[in-house]
Amino acid sequence: MSTVPTLNGQIIGQAHYATRALLERAVTPLGISFGHALTLNALAAGTIERTGLVHRITSTLKIDESAAHTLITQLVDAGLARPDDQTDAPRVRLTDAGHAVQGRVADAVAGLTTRLYGDLPADETNAAARVLALVTQRANAELAAIAADAVAGQK
Repeated sequence: MSTVPTLNGQIIGQAHYATRALLERAVTPLGISFGHALTLNALAAGTIERTGLVHRITSTLKIDESAAHTLITQLVDAGLARPDDQTDAPRVRLTDAGHAVQGRVADAVAGLTTRLYGDLPADETNAAARVLALVTQRANAELAAIAADAVAGQK
């Protein structure tokens, strides 16, 4: 008889790292990293202000702004994204090549999603999604408080 594990950071982390490892193996042949894939996905919705893109990357990957700018620059240098300077605020958009690579990333994610979640009951995946969203919200609130304390300590 199997024992149901206790939901905790270790269980969540194991699921995250196992899934991320599969995705990294899927995107590496495309010449991109996990961070690049996330950035391409953010750009897939359309042209975005660079500051908004940096915020999305930093808040999702928990990296600093310079690392997020590096990811964007690497995509621009690879011809997968390009600056769109037709407005006052610097914006970034996918190129045709970027759309093609992002489509392959989306296909890889769809395949993984089907294989990993496809046969799980909807009520269980919905409950898991709600719980994980709440855990993420709480962890982000704690990170924000830590950052605010660090800023206050520098004054």
